[in-house]
Amino acid sequence: MKIKLIDTEDIMKATGPIFDAFSYHFYGTVSKRCLGNMSVDKALTAEWLDRTDVVEEFYAKLRDKYMPGKPMWLNETAEAACGGDQFAGQFADTFRYLNQLGTLAQKGVKVVMHNTLASSDYGLLDEDTLDPRPNYWAALLWKRTMGYVVLDPGTPKSESLRIYAHCSKDGKGGVSLVALNTDAQRGQMLTLPQAAESYTLTASQLISTKVQLNGTELQPDPDGSIGALKPDHLKAGHAHLAPASVTFLIFPSARNKSCK
Repeated sequence: MKIKLIDTEDIMKATGPIFDAFSYHFYGTVSKRCLGNMSVDKALTAEWLDRTDVVEEFYAKLRDKYMPGKPMWLNETAEAACGGDQFAGQFADTFRYLNQLGTLAQKGVKVVMHNTLASSDYGLLDEDTLDPRPNYWAALLWKRTMGYVVLDPGTPKSESLRIYAHCSKDGKGGVSLVALNTDAQRGQMLTLPQAAESYTLTASQLISTKVQLNGTELQPDPDGSIGALKPDHLKAGHAHLAPASVTFLIFPSARNKSCK
């Protein structure tokens, strides 16, 4: 008996443009428990980080053909399918996660749903203790700093430095950036046109399940709540981005006309 696989184009031809949004799933690979071969030493490479762009482009062409103008949703994603690799719950995966949010926002993807909140290696919380993992803190900072209006950062995407820009969460002309230094050996210099609030995530090792904010380990309050996160205050000039670091920068006085 022959089994015919039904692909996305078959579905779109059969249904027509009846849906409100075009959704798709993306995993860069399958986990080792399902015989995948992804390892933590590849987690900061351009080839790994750019896989999300390749898949988005594939589905965007189908959306444009069969559902032109409809929004794109990535409604399931994580480090790897089949529960994720062990490093999915470690700092190493934070670069994949934030790069994915930044690059897909630039492409107009409206929704990114991460799998999962608290289950398996790719959960944002440890499923046994409910302790936040590094990607939880990354998601929290993104939610608190990056608004919905996407801006052009004015810098090319290099292999080791990726910068994404949005209007700040509270608008009022403010601009927020997230800078990913994916070079684990060398720091990077970033020019600040004006004073900024800085939130830098680092870890003692890429495989750490703990993350530091501006040098202090992040952890919830004793009752499990998450309070305000305190930024460093930087003057205009040059900012040093540590090796293997993520830095959110807020420019409250940017007066960007797009950020009302």
